[in-house]
Amino acid sequence: MTIILGLNAYHGDASACLLRDGSIVAAAEEERFRRVKHWAGFPSEAIRYCLEEGGVTLSDVAHIAVNSDPKANLFRKIGYALKTRPDLSLIADRIRNQTKRRSLEGELAIAFPGATFEGAVHRIEHHMAHAASAFLVSSFERAVVLSVDGFGDFSSAAWGMGERNSVSIDGRVYFPHSLGIFYQAITQYLGFPHYGDEYKVMGLAPYGRPRFMSEMRRVLHAEGNGAFALDLSYFRHHKEKIAYEWSGGAPHVGALYSPALEELLGPARTNDEPLQERHRDIARSAQAMYEEAFFHLLRKLHERYRHCDLALAGGCALNSVANGKIKRNSPFRRVYIQSAAGDAGGAIGAAMQVWSELGGGSHGASAATALSGNSISSRSVMDHAYLGPSYDDKSIEALLVARRAELTAQNCVVEPIEDEAALCERAADAIAQGEVVGWFQGRMEWGPRALGNRSIICDPRRADMKDILNLKIKRRESFRPFAPSILREWVAHWFEEDDDAPFMMQVFQIREEKRSAIPAVAHVDGSGRLQTVHRETNPRYWRLIEAFRARTGVPMVLNTSFNENEPVVCRPEEALDCFSRTKMDVLVLGNSFIRRNG
Repeated sequence: MTIILGLNAYHGDASACLLRDGSIVAAAEEERFRRVKHWAGFPSEAIRYCLEEGGVTLSDVAHIAVNSDPKANLFRKIGYALKTRPDLSLIADRIRNQTKRRSLEGELAIAFPGATFEGAVHRIEHHMAHAASAFLVSSFERAVVLSVDGFGDFSSAAWGMGERNSVSIDGRVYFPHSLGIFYQAITQYLGFPHYGDEYKVMGLAPYGRPRFMSEMRRVLHAEGNGAFALDLSYFRHHKEKIAYEWSGGAPHVGALYSPALEELLGPARTNDEPLQERHRDIARSAQAMYEEAFFHLLRKLHERYRHCDLALAGGCALNSVANGKIKRNSPFRRVYIQSAAGDAGGAIGAAMQVWSELGGGSHGASAATALSGNSISSRSVMDHAYLGPSYDDKSIEALLVARRAELTAQNCVVEPIEDEAALCERAADAIAQGEVVGWFQGRMEWGPRALGNRSIICDPRRADMKDILNLKIKRRESFRPFAPSILREWVAHWFEEDDDAPFMMQVFQIREEKRSAIPAVAHVDGSGRLQTVHRETNPRYWRLIEAFRARTGVPMVLNTSFNENEPVVCRPEEALDCFSRTKMDVLVLGNSFIRRNG
């Protein structure tokens, strides 16, 4: 038995995963335990969970894989420093970051006193980990692999081929050029300063017009070989020390854009300034520019490799709007993006890469779906994201007993419903009546999306449901859309694309004749960021949606993450806390149906 612990450490979305003989046993982001969004630092609590879930101790771990290698691209780093002579504080900051990344053994000793780790530590180059995180858990026997993000180990993009049980990298875009930095800088310019706010620009973009494309093309250039380059006069990251905070809390990135960007586009928006037409148009133009560069790269990769399957990863792979257009705007016909495509997913990628290097692919076990009859039957295939903690009925019952007085004071009624069909019928009734239902089941999802186990569920037919949700729970920007979870067998009836999107990583156009039937999940441009739900991978969630379909004729529900300005809930206590402090109508906590009366 070979135990491998994979880590994304000292960066935003710190995370851990555990492999046993190549099978993914557990994976989780540190933020879910620390209760701080995108928590950055050493993922000690995620490690603790993974070890407990696997029934092993640190001494049982043979290999630790980290998704960063400070020695990668070393000569390019030295050459860049000698050529450009950046601010000395920038160099000193990079050295300090690398020193932290080398202190893993010390961190383990602090987090697990008395435990011993006698295995090997493997430092996997950042984009290799991303590429492995997509291809080595996909069902593809052969595919083009692409990683695109901000920066990691001195590069911002890498591409190559995945074949059977290995990945090779053939090309890169190096520091200081980055598609992710372009989008992040525009996000900051538009007054969204927090780490991970790029999804707000995606949500805002359909409300604007792409009238700033000529300006965007001055900022970002698509090059003949498919790569991209920034006009560095509009940025600061290449020559000045940017305020980065990656240690022990919420990540923070200082302003990436220079005054020249404001001269080009006008004054930057402050985060409390009302959104104007100009801001919406800049958001639309930035998204269009991103897609122009992205699809240019994809077309060049297809020309080079002449293969139609694509495994995509990196922070930019979270751009679900662009992802949903890949089949329309490029020659690729099949796309795989795992549920934690960003840096958190590098934990799985690093671990899978080490397993591959150890020769494990020749005799490994399948984690989620055992493929048979082909040469990748030994590989782990991630067809679901339910890799986090679960809680049994006894622990939920004990919690409800301990909180009985509080629930009674809130005029809540708790009813145990052991029969799954009856439980789903009751929940479907509540949803169809326009109630907001918290849905806490099984193992927590891996990745940034709630996929039916830590979700808030509502009726997609109600045009006012978006306002109801924001009033009762979310309190988020009005332009941000909510997403649908749809039964896989009904996708072609409701969307223009008949494809699988189990991790909510793609936006498809809703059929025009169907949009008026589901206004709560149809964005202003007629699109929806769907999750396809399979009976095989989440039977209870499938059964809930099927019960709703039987009542309404609509085979989908509105699904948003179970949280309120915090990380997605992990434990039953957090679900109950969120229910108690909001105006949620119903909480289905395992087999307990909790209704707030009055």
